[in-house]
Amino acid sequence: MTQQPQHPEQAEQSDQPDAGPLEPYDGILLLSFGGPEKAEDVLPFLRRVTAGRGIPDERLEQVGEHYYGFGGRSPINDQNRALIAALRAELDRRDISTPIIWGNRNFTPFTAEAFAEAQERGMRRIVTVLTSAYQSYSSCRQYREDLAAADAEVSEQGPAIEVDKVRPYANHPGFSRTNTRLVTEAVRGLLREGVDPATVRLLCVTHSIPDAMDDTSGPGDEDGNAYSRQHIQLGAAITEEVNATLDTDLEGELVFCSRSGPPTQPWLEPDVNDRLEELAADGVQTVVLAPIGFVSDHMEVVYDLDTEAAATAEKLGLRLVRVPTVGVDPEFVSGLVDLLLERAAEARGEDPVRPVWPGRTAPPSVCAPGCCPNLRTARPALCGRD
Repeated sequence: MTQQPQHPEQAEQSDQPDAGPLEPYDGILLLSFGGPEKAEDVLPFLRRVTAGRGIPDERLEQVGEHYYGFGGRSPINDQNRALIAALRAELDRRDISTPIIWGNRNFTPFTAEAFAEAQERGMRRIVTVLTSAYQSYSSCRQYREDLAAADAEVSEQGPAIEVDKVRPYANHPGFSRTNTRLVTEAVRGLLREGVDPATVRLLCVTHSIPDAMDDTSGPGDEDGNAYSRQHIQLGAAITEEVNATLDTDLEGELVFCSRSGPPTQPWLEPDVNDRLEELAADGVQTVVLAPIGFVSDHMEVVYDLDTEAAATAEKLGLRLVRVPTVGVDPEFVSGLVDLLLERAAEARGEDPVRPVWPGRTAPPSVCAPGCCPNLRTARPALCGRD
């Protein structure tokens, strides 16, 4: 079998028909969470996010204050527009003309709207990139369910569209190496200021999820806990790389934010604010906060970290240095295009190189049976073998 070319100048060596490096795909779908654009959108958006959980509007209004504090506008939509523009530029640089469409789970353009656009533009097979790098129900399978629902809705109105997705990319070098470089730059800046590294602690942050969801994350025939394991593995690799590069002995650990479940339901801990209090009591003076669980600076970052955690740190007298998310960093965007090329090669029956860092194995592009199950209600999901 041949390997997928990694650079456009190598494309002529392929024995595939000259239909573009992403053959057999004629469209790319960026699929994201979505967010409100204005204050009037906040409550309908939150109702959709929490549908089926019986949460009263009074509680949703309290959560909505996070958005109202930013004018009712989530940063995520503009960030997705920026990511699409960056992807377009990188695709053009590699002479890949495949068009990009955009869909969201929870706000317009909804996934079904993206499918309708694909039909109108004559697309018949699309490859999906999620703005989520890890394996769990909420970060992977729930998007696959959304794809299935959109497919069922739109297929009644026009030609069917075949849908694939790239693999979860927490340990793809485009994501993991970018995070490592950003953390290294932040710590290097502190050292240049003369900060004593013994007084610094690195906290890698991600979105908390229920313990039960973490326990069942990953393929059903494995041990579970893929979500927390992938974060722990990346956080440890980042810490090791920072210390090797800067000749330091920095301590790092994983913490969580954005818990939203009832107090009686166990969620992944410790919460970032609780850990900041413990570190301050232990004499730590500076905390480097690295949001490795997030692709961009959306609400869980700008509110939960830049607002809430920053207020906690100020109260405690801690200096907080927040590392950027990968956002539209060129290395990250280039890695996403590499993932698209990898998936296209697999779809053609080839055996492409599937780079991994850290770790030894890459998650499959087609999810295994029982992977990251829906613990409430079984629903159809695309891009899997169940």
